[in-house]
Amino acid sequence: MNWEQAYRELLKQYNQVKTEYERAVQRIHELESQPRNGAAAATKAPDVVAADVASPANYEATLKRLVRQIGAILQAEKVVFMLHDPEEGELRAYPPAYGMTDDEIRLLRLRATQGVSGEVFREGKPIIVHDALTDPRTTKEHVAMLHIRNLVCVPLILEKRDEENRVVDRQTIGVLHAFNKQRGGHFIDEDVRLLERMSRNAAAVIAGMRLYQAILEEKEELVHTIESLRAGLILVHHNGRINQMNAAARRVFGLGPDVLGKNYADIINNEVIRNMIRSALEEEKEGELVEITVQIDNKEHIYQVQNAIVRGEDQKPMGTVMIFNDITDIRNLERMKSAFVATVSHELRTPLTAIKGFVSTLLMDSDDAFPPEERREFYSIIDQETDRLTRLITDLLYSARFEAGESLKPVYKEVDFYRLSQKVVMIQRQATNRHTIIHEVPEEMPKIIADEDKVDQILTNLLSNAIKYSPNGGEIRVKGWEEDADHIIFYVSDQGMGIPKEHLTKVFEKFHRVDNTDTRKQYGTGLGLYLVKHLVEAIHGGQIWVESEVGVGSTFYVRLPKIPPAVKEGKEQVEK
Repeated sequence: MNWEQAYRELLKQYNQVKTEYERAVQRIHELESQPRNGAAAATKAPDVVAADVASPANYEATLKRLVRQIGAILQAEKVVFMLHDPEEGELRAYPPAYGMTDDEIRLLRLRATQGVSGEVFREGKPIIVHDALTDPRTTKEHVAMLHIRNLVCVPLILEKRDEENRVVDRQTIGVLHAFNKQRGGHFIDEDVRLLERMSRNAAAVIAGMRLYQAILEEKEELVHTIESLRAGLILVHHNGRINQMNAAARRVFGLGPDVLGKNYADIINNEVIRNMIRSALEEEKEGELVEITVQIDNKEHIYQVQNAIVRGEDQKPMGTVMIFNDITDIRNLERMKSAFVATVSHELRTPLTAIKGFVSTLLMDSDDAFPPEERREFYSIIDQETDRLTRLITDLLYSARFEAGESLKPVYKEVDFYRLSQKVVMIQRQATNRHTIIHEVPEEMPKIIADEDKVDQILTNLLSNAIKYSPNGGEIRVKGWEEDADHIIFYVSDQGMGIPKEHLTKVFEKFHRVDNTDTRKQYGTGLGLYLVKHLVEAIHGGQIWVESEVGVGSTFYVRLPKIPPAVKEGKEQVEK
């Protein structure tokens, strides 16, 4: 799912929550009038049983007043309602209650299959218990905890009615208890009838409260989702006020969290974005895609911005939403790829030019005017430039395979690292007369299980880089040792130009090249270290890192296991 689809889904959820909220408000107004017209008339005591819900904020106060009124009418010492938890299969007491402490409410819970509460909930019929201590249906620990002598319990039934006020559905959501008739009395059938009437009001209020809480929770979840989005999001009401601006969007404009309710024109300082919002609010213009560049923490960031109109259920515009996607890395990658194409073109042209030139010269020498020594030198240059072309093409092929998610097939065998490193050093010594290459790998270095060609490629790449980026010559050192019973470590150090601190974490990235006056003179594709990292980590299960100081030099460290994880786990075999 792309960001636009995600936004549409988020917008759909927002509209659903808004619709549910509006329904809840409508239901609240219905509840305000129902008790006066229905239950109040039936009991001839409207001032006692009416559940007057003035607003969602008064739900808890309304319930508190209701349980207190129930206690007064039934002359009960304690009143509490218990709601069914489908996930746990339990009936649990919830505040507010009358005559009970918070601890007593919290401890009052039982399975929906147990006790008087469970029977009333399952059967949907009221029960009077005259002696709670001896009645086999009661839960004795609750009787003892609450000092219950007698009780009356009725189901909490939520009724759904149609437009003609006919009951179309009933759902039992819990039970309502009244405990201990005052002055030693007993509950009677009239108490049951009164409690049943009042339980209908209680059920309606509880259902309304649950719906309101669900809407609040969904709204809160939506707000948290918006706030945690990596993309910036701004929601502007049709009156120009900011309804929502998440952390990512505030970061774009350098704003704090106190932006809600303010006019967008007062806090957004980017003229392009202000014009987009104005066009959306005044002309209902949407879908426009623009790019803006901003400075964040002294770094340039590029954002792709798109807007859409937010509409209500009646399709009337409510405002506009804007999405900010940080495409800085994408643009940087595009620039790196462009530079890469130019670099590869140069890298290909240089050896081809040399090869073409010397071959043409030799072909024109029909009289064998060049002595054998010069001819041999020409052939040697052609051979070297051909090898250079082969390395470049191999790097490009390897890179393409990595990009496609294909790993190189390793050929594991026992490798004498001392002899291998000595061979690579000897070859690289032939490539330079300005450097001193020192080989400090002990002859007794333990043999390892590895892909010999790949380790050769790792060493060759690191050494050729050391030569290339030490244009003034100097000392290059290859050193290795046994770290522990399972690993070896080796490094290649130089006395070259070094790597700036801000580039140390990026030198192993694809196409990355340090861009300064000195490095610009050294051509390369930016693939070498990227390939080396893959060969070390993916093929051998090792680690590679670099330490460097500008003007002093660089040291590349490689840590290899003596036995690669793939061999240890039996995924790969070792050739004999």
